[in-house]
Amino acid sequence: MGDSIDDLAHRLTAALGEAQVMTAPDRRAFYAHDVFARGAEALCIVRPLDIAGVQAAARLCAQAGVAMVPRGGGASYSDGYVSDQPHVLFDMGALQSIEIDADNAHVRVGAGVTWAALKAALDPLGLRTPFWGPFSGIVATIGGSMSQNTISHGSGAHGISAQSLIGMEVVLADGTLMNTGISNATRHYGPDLTGLFTGDCGAFGLKVAITLPLIAVRPAFDTASFSFADFASYHRSVSQLAREGLDDSHFSIDQALSQGQIARSEGTAARLNIARNVMRAAPNPLSGVVQLAKMALAGEGEMREARYSCHVIVEGVEKADVNARLNRIRAIMTAEGQEIANSAAAFVRSMPFAPLYNVLGPRGERWVPLHGIFTHKAANRFHSDFIAVLETRRAEMERLGVWTGTMFSSIGGHGLLYEIAIYWPDTLTPYHREILGADYLADIPAYPESPEARAAAHQLKADLVDLMQCHGSAHFQIGRAYPYLDRLDPAARALVRATKAALDPQNLMNPGVLGL
Repeated sequence: MGDSIDDLAHRLTAALGEAQVMTAPDRRAFYAHDVFARGAEALCIVRPLDIAGVQAAARLCAQAGVAMVPRGGGASYSDGYVSDQPHVLFDMGALQSIEIDADNAHVRVGAGVTWAALKAALDPLGLRTPFWGPFSGIVATIGGSMSQNTISHGSGAHGISAQSLIGMEVVLADGTLMNTGISNATRHYGPDLTGLFTGDCGAFGLKVAITLPLIAVRPAFDTASFSFADFASYHRSVSQLAREGLDDSHFSIDQALSQGQIARSEGTAARLNIARNVMRAAPNPLSGVVQLAKMALAGEGEMREARYSCHVIVEGVEKADVNARLNRIRAIMTAEGQEIANSAAAFVRSMPFAPLYNVLGPRGERWVPLHGIFTHKAANRFHSDFIAVLETRRAEMERLGVWTGTMFSSIGGHGLLYEIAIYWPDTLTPYHREILGADYLADIPAYPESPEARAAAHQLKADLVDLMQCHGSAHFQIGRAYPYLDRLDPAARALVRATKAALDPQNLMNPGVLGL
């Protein structure tokens, strides 16, 4: 098999063409990194231009017995496409088709289409998908989001990415093309075959096309922000907000992030950009001016000083609808909190897909987030234990320059997403340098390599993942970073293993993710 592996890049090039196969050392080094980790360099990178190219490449890899690892936009931090074994990396970013069927209210997209590109195509038609992308949607692909599961825009009203989905087309390990949908009129025609491929991180196949439902854009909107003195009062308030389903989306941050990552956008250029986008997003010029005036009058000091803040975006069919929702939201959130400047919520509404500057900290530090999804009772217990862990490590973290911030969002009315961001001073990787560019990096601090700080950050991440398991957490972007298979009961575990064996008998599809 050695000769077969050595010759694989040549056979892939012969089948797809030189433009679709990359073997240069700098390309292999770049693709070996995600936001956080580094794996083994791929034997080569294939970037097929169409589904037939994906099938041809998969057949050749299967014949050679070489693993296939899919990559979407690359903004992952859970080792989803970082593999330590010989593999061919499939960059799905060239699958860029967008086929809109407005009459039947669905859209079929190539797996490499970004959420930002889809929004740009749908906006002129007054249409959107129910869930319409994560904050990283300027690079995050729709195929990657379905593979990893994600939340953000539209999640308050419509849930996670997997819930805004009708069907998928998937290339299996032997190159077979399978369509999980039977009718674009409904996803649920018998057992949910489409759902099998959501959150699988490519373990069951290579997603090449996705069909999503369409809904009309609600033209009226407004935003509001609230501060809370402690986690308990914030959590009670946002739990009630989620149960009543009043918002299109919301996000929450602690003081460390509001004074760090969020405060970094306070420069004059950034403020002008916020103003420009608020005006562009407003339904008419007058409402845009009113929004900017409210932001200016409110000021931002209260948001920076808030221990916890929640930022809410509300949409409706008309202004009266929005006002009614906001009035109820204000009643819920001000029972234990207070309303503050809405600049963060207004910024996100006007610029939902910001550049990926947050892959570094506010002072150029390295960054990795981790998350858990908890029941409400478990979230409170986890929060207390997390604070205790930080207290025991405070001296070491301060010595090494390691610090944390937290973000939150409700998951329907029954759970809370608790996301922890870890920052530490360290040298950058090829991923950071290419994604951010020399001009941006020239204006932020640079750090020498710091093995001790890096080791402390890695250990803190691992320990916090273990702590989350102690509190029964679930996870979205599982990859290789979170336990999955061992968390299932024996019957469910056997079913997952049998499914993997049926679809991928050689275990070539992204081996190692989900514990498979």
